[in-house]
Amino acid sequence: MRRALELARRGLNTTQPNPRVGCVIVQAGTVVAEGWHERAGGPHAEVAALRAATADVRGATAYVTLEPCCHHGRTPPCSEALIAAGIARVVLATSDPDPRVSGGGAAQLRAAGIRVDAGVLATQAAELNEGYLKRMSRGLPFVRLKLAMSLDGRTALANGVSHWLTSEQAREDVQRWRAASAAMMTGAGTVVADDPRMSVRLPGASRQPLRVVLDGHLRTPPHARLFQGAQGVWIYAGSRDAQRRAALEQAGARVIEVPGDERGRLDLAAVMRHLATEGVNEVFAETGARMAGPLLQAGVVDELLLYVAPMLLGPQARPLADLPALASLDAAPRFALHEVARIGPDLRLRLRGFK
Repeated sequence: MRRALELARRGLNTTQPNPRVGCVIVQAGTVVAEGWHERAGGPHAEVAALRAATADVRGATAYVTLEPCCHHGRTPPCSEALIAAGIARVVLATSDPDPRVSGGGAAQLRAAGIRVDAGVLATQAAELNEGYLKRMSRGLPFVRLKLAMSLDGRTALANGVSHWLTSEQAREDVQRWRAASAAMMTGAGTVVADDPRMSVRLPGASRQPLRVVLDGHLRTPPHARLFQGAQGVWIYAGSRDAQRRAALEQAGARVIEVPGDERGRLDLAAVMRHLATEGVNEVFAETGARMAGPLLQAGVVDELLLYVAPMLLGPQARPLADLPALASLDAAPRFALHEVARIGPDLRLRLRGFK
């Protein structure tokens, strides 16, 4: 199963909106086939492995990181392929919450006389597909909020200068997280101030994430650099200014109206629900303090990806997130450390459980 998970990771940047899945087939203690799902519309991991088999697989065991599908979509059911191949046993890491599968794949295999064992390395397999699993079970994408700060919790000088707060190694690491996401998200304030490209700049990158802007007042400039490139730009807006909307649509944006207030604050839960209905599994949010605070307060953030640079910027520098004043420490938002890693001279913290 560890090898199957390694294979599944090969599709980390390419399978959206499908899950990342790997399969290893073992015959009499020897691996005779391996496969993984490379991209939506292509063969699923089980079928790829069966096609790559170097020996007869009848009576063999298949190790699969996600329950085989049992419905007809762009490809035939994997459960039927395993049955037809004569597989005797299937070992699963996790079940598939897709309503079209959700236990049906395993049930179909058992009905055909195949032994099914589940739960092997389930935690690792679930983390590999957190976005897909959340979208299928809760109708929401997995949201990762990336921020970078100094040791004293500051993100930029008082004049807004922040290049470069973190190291080149940290910036390269961010590119890998971007590449694995279905969508990149920022606020209109960041677009106006920094004019980011919102792109993956890795050698050989085969896919660019969807670019999403939270823009309550339709402030995004039609000439912004994020419109350069083939990938789409979606702007979630509360304003109904027809002239600004037309200019952005002419620039190539899809403008989506969501509920908002007079201050331009959007219903962020509604944004996330819409992204999920469009097949978005993971959202990688890179914003300033003004947008980071509302995202955290709205409860839509699953993970805070925080890069810490070994420097001090002082009390006049800009804060990490705009949050309301607290009356007591008991009211302070708290996190659980999920992972700590050293990235060049910086630290990378992955935090969860914002409360």
